[in-house]
Amino acid sequence: MKTTRKRILTSFLLSLFTLMAVAQGSNAFEQMKANPKKAYGTDCPYPFDNVKLTKAPRGYKAFYISHYGRHGSRYYWNAFLYRELDSLLTTAHNRQQLTAEGEKFYRNFMDCKQELSTGVSELTQLGWEQHQRIARIMYNNFPEVFKKGGNVLAVSSLSGRCVLSMSAFCQELVQCNPKIEIREQSSRFTLDAVVPDDRQNPNKRSFPKAKPRFVKNWDKIPEDSTLRERFINRVFTSTEGLPGRLHHIGSNLINLYTSLPNIGHEGMMGNIITDDEIISMWERSNLGSYEWVFGPQYEVIPILQDIISKADAKFAGTNDRVADLRFGHDSYLGPLTVLMGINGADLDPEDPFEVKNCYQNWETCKASNIQLVFYRGKKGKDDILVKCLLNGVEATLPVPTTCAPYYKWSDFRNYYTEKISKIK
Repeated sequence: MKTTRKRILTSFLLSLFTLMAVAQGSNAFEQMKANPKKAYGTDCPYPFDNVKLTKAPRGYKAFYISHYGRHGSRYYWNAFLYRELDSLLTTAHNRQQLTAEGEKFYRNFMDCKQELSTGVSELTQLGWEQHQRIARIMYNNFPEVFKKGGNVLAVSSLSGRCVLSMSAFCQELVQCNPKIEIREQSSRFTLDAVVPDDRQNPNKRSFPKAKPRFVKNWDKIPEDSTLRERFINRVFTSTEGLPGRLHHIGSNLINLYTSLPNIGHEGMMGNIITDDEIISMWERSNLGSYEWVFGPQYEVIPILQDIISKADAKFAGTNDRVADLRFGHDSYLGPLTVLMGINGADLDPEDPFEVKNCYQNWETCKASNIQLVFYRGKKGKDDILVKCLLNGVEATLPVPTTCAPYYKWSDFRNYYTEKISKIK
């Protein structure tokens, strides 16, 4: 009888969770209207939405935080974008194949070409400031975790932009309370916690790839083939003899446009592309993002195992830290949201139109982060709750609970340990 009741409760909770995920996704376009940069997906600068957090159940106090964060805003991730646009615009300018708007774009691009080519993949000032602000918000939201100071371990990938993001975050925490002692580490010893498939990871393992079900119905959401053509026509009077295929040229223009707010050059392209046009392309681009984060979800199992093991050590008294911080990349944070099923990201809908209801690619924005906040009740270590924040906003998990957004640690641990054990 108890088993039947448990199944009914679990089924009810999962159905409720699904409805919540659909409700969340249904306002995706409303969110983009309020903040068009969300349509930039993983290029979206951290939004810092106004957030009100749910009070902890009576008698519970936060005492430990486990975190994974993406590096902050950066220049474009590889040099090819800048090189190809340099060659394209220079050739078109020399051949007098630029429109008036294209000439303005050409001059603006050339004025900062040296900066762009030098800064490839590096953290920008905005990226630094994002992590400072996120750290201060964390401190202010959970002062009981940090008020007495305490030890913190921060680990980073070997990438410079991640190391600097970690440094910005940690410096701000110490500014909030000089009693906080932080050990920062970027080394091969800790890669399992941030980038487990790094070729330099001595513990690197192989995991199976996953494939979302919607891909066989991908074409239900058609691509507007005229959009890229319109962008190109606003820049060039003719593309005859110019380097690169037209579709690729259009993609390069889009990639530059969505990256500009992160590097302090918003407006460089004038009216060549508009936010409304990027929004009109979003649903299909979101499918590409979902396929990208869904596939490698099992490769981030070591990160989730690190989260669980460090929490276990904290509760057993062998980890004296008040927080464990990790700084990595979108290619790990995104799959981690899927593996954990945060806000329904693991629902794997077959209908491509439903994907936006369980995953929105701006959730993997610059400086995006997952915070697991642990609360202790009067019974101590046997009475622990955990709450998940995604980019500072309370998130749902596929773990049965009667007090969302709070979950019993024992249920959380059992759910994910069992899920991991089934991955061969």
